[in-house]
Amino acid sequence: MTRTFTRFLLATVFVFSVTALAQTASADPALPAAPSATPAATTPDTTQVGTGSKIGTINIEQAIFASNEGQRDFEALSKKLEPKQTDLKSKNDEVESLKKQLTTQGDKLNDDSRGALVKQVEEKQKKLERDVQDARDDAQTQQNEIAQRILQKMAPIIVKYAGEKGFGLIMDTSNPWPQGPVLWAGPSVDITKAIVDAYNAQSGVAAPARPVTTRPAGAGASTRPAAPAGAKPASTTAPPK
Repeated sequence: MTRTFTRFLLATVFVFSVTALAQTASADPALPAAPSATPAATTPDTTQVGTGSKIGTINIEQAIFASNEGQRDFEALSKKLEPKQTDLKSKNDEVESLKKQLTTQGDKLNDDSRGALVKQVEEKQKKLERDVQDARDDAQTQQNEIAQRILQKMAPIIVKYAGEKGFGLIMDTSNPWPQGPVLWAGPSVDITKAIVDAYNAQSGVAAPARPVTTRPAGAGASTRPAAPAGAKPASTTAPPK
C-alpha cells in the first residue's frame, strides 16, 4: 500500500483526538489528568497530559499502517479498488492505441477523417484524466476514513502510554526534517512499535496472514494513495494536427 492520506489530515485528526481525550480524561482514572476544555479556547491545552520529563517520538503514519487493523482494512480497500484500476488501465490503453493510430496513419487520412480521429483522441484523453482524478480522490477519501477511525482510537493509547512511561512530550516523525519538526532522534526514544503492540492488544484484530511491509520510523513513510495501478493517464501532449 502506498500513500493513503494527507499529512495535513493526520495532523488535524491527531489534534482533534487529543482534544477529545483532554475533555474526557479527567473522568477516567486510567488516563493522565488533563485540563478541561473551555469554549473560548481555539486549541486544546494538553500541557498537563504528560507530566514526565522524557521526550519520545512516534511515526503516526507507520503506526496506523502497521497495526493489524490498518493492514487488514487497507488491504481490503486495495482489493475493492482493483476493478476501477482495471477499468482505468483499459481506457488508458484505448487512448494510447488511438494516438498510435493517429501517428502512424494520420498523414494517409483525408482532412475529415484525420480531424475526427484527433477529436476522438482529445475527448477520450480528457475523459480519462477526469476519471483518474475522480478515482484518486475516491481512494484517498476512503483511506482517510480508515486512518481517521484508527487514529481516533490510537490517540488515547499514546497519551496513556506517555503518562505511564514518564514522557512529557511525544513528537511525530511521519514527516522527515526539514518538512517535519524532528531533525534527528535515536531509536531508543521511538515508541511506534510499543504503541502498535498496545493497539493490537486492545483492538483484538488478528495479525494478517501476509504482513504488509512498512518503512522504518522517520524514513518518511506514508500511507497516502498514489493513483490506482495502471491508471496513469495518457500523455497530455496534444496530438499532431
